[in-house]
Amino acid sequence: MEIAFYKYQGTGNDFILVDNRKGQVPSLSQVQIAHCCHRRFGIGADGFMLLQEKKGYDFEMVYYNSDGRQSSMCGNGGRCMVAFAHQLGAIENKAHFYAIDGTHEALLSSPNYVELKMRDVECPNIYKGQDYILDTGSPHYVRFVAAVDQINICQEGRNIRYAEPFKATGINVNFVEAINASTIKVATYERGVEDETYSCGTGVTAAALAHYTQGRGVGLGERTVQTKGGNLKIKFDKLNKGFKNIWLCGAATFVFGGVIRI
Repeated sequence: MEIAFYKYQGTGNDFILVDNRKGQVPSLSQVQIAHCCHRRFGIGADGFMLLQEKKGYDFEMVYYNSDGRQSSMCGNGGRCMVAFAHQLGAIENKAHFYAIDGTHEALLSSPNYVELKMRDVECPNIYKGQDYILDTGSPHYVRFVAAVDQINICQEGRNIRYAEPFKATGINVNFVEAINASTIKVATYERGVEDETYSCGTGVTAAALAHYTQGRGVGLGERTVQTKGGNLKIKFDKLNKGFKNIWLCGAATFVFGGVIRI
């Protein structure tokens, strides 16, 4: 079986995208998807996505982690999917689509810059008196550190991800350095990838909201987030019990396309 694919990246978070609006791609196994994402024997990516038709929406986004398992919402993946839909001519400069966590909207100020509206988020739970846990479409653990670059992200992230409270379903782990009232630096260990990724959209969203909750930069509903793959911007409104109008903004870029035989 041969499958046409397109590879996109959003601040270094890379994905394999497949146009499945006509249902020509059959159900792929976990092993087949993991093979496509393998960086030695496949195309290489942090995730695999199908763009599918869904009544009442511009399209549906179906997302799999690089381990081949269908997963929760991926923010950077959503931005790349919107750019992909634009390239295919499925949308113009805005999108209304469905993902595993519900409905999303998106705007394209240019073909390579996507602003994605995330789901509303409840106030973070404080864990062990200093860390935060919150769900931004995917579950995230946030820990503030003095210097992100001095942390062994894989080792420390794995220790938390496989700790007894989170071991069964996993949790994404974010290490956050506060640069100033409106800028943070974030590194993320992702479940399903089981490694550090260059960027994580739901992760930087969680980090920005935790930064606000911690009382740094109170009143500023916007954060610039530095990641290994580039900068992202998070915009949001604060509610009594959480946050709404959350937008994840940044570049989403086509890398290359081709055909893979499975």
